[in-house]
Amino acid sequence: MKLSLFVLMLFIGVILTIHLTMNAQVGVIIKNAKIGNAVFWTIGAITAIIIGFTSFDSEALARVKEVPLWLLTAGAMGAALVFGIAWTMPQIGAGSAVVLMIAGQIITGMVVSHFGAFGSPVEPVSMMKIIGALLLIGGVGIVTLAK
Repeated sequence: MKLSLFVLMLFIGVILTIHLTMNAQVGVIIKNAKIGNAVFWTIGAITAIIIGFTSFDSEALARVKEVPLWLLTAGAMGAALVFGIAWTMPQIGAGSAVVLMIAGQIITGMVVSHFGAFGSPVEPVSMMKIIGALLLIGGVGIVTLAK
């Protein structure tokens, strides 16, 4: 079961990279990353609504008021995040952008897991994990700086 989840996350990483590169290209083609991002988020919102309504649950909608407001800011963070990626990626390249994002995600993931933030299972940072993260960051340097 866990292996299938790992494979799913790997696949999601592939799709995310393709999605972000496509989003960036739309901004390049129309010469406006902000409008390109708005188009993507509009299509994404419509798709999210369609997917959400396939398992409509009025009780779940009623419970939205129980969600702390700060957690709902994740939607705005996501929009700003994708805009930043769409604006930056054409300037530094998809490879560098994705590798740098992965490095940031690994470091943040280690911190979140170490403290069990956002309901994450607690996984203390170990020396081996720190070494792995340093190797990753070194790899990021090689991938992004090597010509």
